[in-house]
Amino acid sequence: MNHFSFFVDSTPAAGVARNTTKGAETETQAVMQRPIFNEEHKVFRESARRFFAEHVTPYREKFEQQGHVDRELWHKAGQMGFLCMTAPAQYGGAEVDRKFPAVFLEEAAYAGQTGPGFWLHSDMASPYIASYGSEDQKRTWLPQLIAGSKIMAIAMSEPGGGSNLAGIRTRAVRDGDDYIINGSKTFISNGWMADLVLVVAKTDPQAGAKGISLFLIESNTPGFNRGRLLNKLGMKAQDTAELYFEDMRVPKENMLGEEGQGFKYLMTELAWERTQIAIQAMAVIERAITDAFTYTSEREVFGKPVASYQNTQFKLADYMMDAKAGRLFVDDCIQKSADGVLDPVSAAMAKAWVTELEGRVLDGCLQLYGGYGFIWDFPIARAYADARSQRIVGGTNEIMRQIVARSMPQIVTEYGL
Repeated sequence: MNHFSFFVDSTPAAGVARNTTKGAETETQAVMQRPIFNEEHKVFRESARRFFAEHVTPYREKFEQQGHVDRELWHKAGQMGFLCMTAPAQYGGAEVDRKFPAVFLEEAAYAGQTGPGFWLHSDMASPYIASYGSEDQKRTWLPQLIAGSKIMAIAMSEPGGGSNLAGIRTRAVRDGDDYIINGSKTFISNGWMADLVLVVAKTDPQAGAKGISLFLIESNTPGFNRGRLLNKLGMKAQDTAELYFEDMRVPKENMLGEEGQGFKYLMTELAWERTQIAIQAMAVIERAITDAFTYTSEREVFGKPVASYQNTQFKLADYMMDAKAGRLFVDDCIQKSADGVLDPVSAAMAKAWVTELEGRVLDGCLQLYGGYGFIWDFPIARAYADARSQRIVGGTNEIMRQIVARSMPQIVTEYGL
């Protein structure tokens, strides 16, 4: 069954439920005209925008208070075809290009919704099954993940491990036809609600990165334990948990792909993961600039709009110039990812540069609100808190700089100077 149902209704959305103004509409129209997208992407954008406006934004307070979205939201997203969109059609996916999940992620960011971990489920975790899973694993899990009846997470990060994936301590020891897994993971998005977790473990501790393997683990497996739901600075509606594995016995059929190939598998997907972080950050930047312009145009200080002061004009002009450059960079990465030619170095550059731009722009835009920028009810305050994680997740920006630095000889040579 094809779940790509969002094309049924192509009526323009009523608008984002956040300070939707003439200025915001103008900015949105500019986004819709981006040359990397065709008419189908534009129709899809309207459906995605309506989904967040109707099913997510009105419930943000509730989701933030409970620390996660409702499971019914996942079912609704699955029914509308918003989950695992690039998955093969034979398992129920829409088998579309990566521009569609890019649009969906942008619309979540434009709406200010960081709670639903759809992108991690659909475009970070489940593709490992589609790419490296056995036929039985694909038939078992992909239809359920596409429908939203099961939620997926990926467990890489460990306490004290930081960005050193090769140094993980979670062990998987072969015992007959099973593996016994012991260890712990932290900062696991979707970890609180996940039904299926892709666990990264060492099957050969002496082999370094070549000793890493991947396992598909159901959360009801004996020995699988969830720790506390982490209370974060931002992204309060996004469930993030600690996981513990105590003598967890899983059949060898639960291994994803081949033993010892886990690190290689993970590296092939990291460029797209980091591009998605840049995609989200770029959309947040555009939303913040739009809202700040609207707010300063309406707010008066000393008898005239804040936007009429040269300081405000220059700041917003600087942010807009940076945003224009960032948009061209990110769209280039989206196109190359859709074409299958995005290189890891460019993705690392985009992730680091755009997320740091995001921090500067949000800080500056918040300042233009004055005291109201510090009030949680204002979208800029939430965006400011939510965005801080972007310079950490997907590999810290310091790691991104190391990736670029190691590639400098090749990059300079390509200049041909």
